[in-house]
Amino acid sequence: MGIVERVDAIRTGRPALKLVKTNVLSRDAWLTVRKGGIGSSDAGAAVGLNPYQSQLELWMVKTGRDGNLPKIDPNDETSPMYWGTLLQPIVAAHYTRRTGHRVRKINAVLQHPDIPWMLANIDREVMGIADVQILECKTAGEFGARLWRDGVPEYVQLQVQHQLAVTNKAAADVCVLVCGQEIRIYRIERDDALIARLIELEQRFWHYVETDTPPPVDGSDSADVALRCLYPHDSGNTLDLTRDSAMSAAFAYLLTIRDEIANRAKIAEELKQRIQQRMGDASRALFEIGDVSWKRSKDGLGIDIEALLTDQPDLVQRYPLVKPGSRRFLINT
Repeated sequence: MGIVERVDAIRTGRPALKLVKTNVLSRDAWLTVRKGGIGSSDAGAAVGLNPYQSQLELWMVKTGRDGNLPKIDPNDETSPMYWGTLLQPIVAAHYTRRTGHRVRKINAVLQHPDIPWMLANIDREVMGIADVQILECKTAGEFGARLWRDGVPEYVQLQVQHQLAVTNKAAADVCVLVCGQEIRIYRIERDDALIARLIELEQRFWHYVETDTPPPVDGSDSADVALRCLYPHDSGNTLDLTRDSAMSAAFAYLLTIRDEIANRAKIAEELKQRIQQRMGDASRALFEIGDVSWKRSKDGLGIDIEALLTDQPDLVQRYPLVKPGSRRFLINT
């Protein structure tokens, strides 16, 4: 099916279905419902464009293999998710104050009328406005704010286009609170060509879920965590890949890249030392395109464990701590 045919296919004109009401649903039950399809917040990860979650990690969640994955405690006050949830009503209220548009919550998981695995949660519905119908509320801390320097990050744009696809709406506003003190509002218009491509790529990911086939890794920290949780133990067996040309090529390329990284690291260290030598006892140096600092950190206070155990050797038996082992990837040539 060509892009034009796919565009025609997704413009059904039919509204989204309300799969389940969320105002009477526990968080665990809501997470279970989300495993039955690709939600709007999953869209970026499903197509490999979420900086925080890989396809492999999302696949583990959707296939029920996420038992060992690190979980975010919704009550953890140090978590961005906690503050995002807490501040969502405030962001929505300031959107109304800034634009004059009234909004209301949609307490339901929505489902595409023709694509049952395509789900969406909408933060707010914009009422009485012809040119925009959805409000997506976001918060961005010091780290996350960097992703918003050039406008709405790509993975958030995909989230919104997914919502527009499910609801058959024409546009959405994204309201983001940056570093707790600046409100920004962005308009995102429906892009049917992008939605058609998004659905195609999401369908490809959902096929991995339906066939219980892990998607390829992408080199991200998320994929690394997923692999460690998916294969936490080794069997002691040796896998002979000498006749697997693809894997042998990957290993050879890994060796080449490792050598290049080592050479680059040595060059970087030499350049750093040249700057340090030129700085002498200066705390900061300015350059045409930036600056560096070289300052002494404050003295820290710790415990000399070796001396303590020499003085009181029974502490090891009295307060044992077993540290679980992890698999190490060692290269031998």
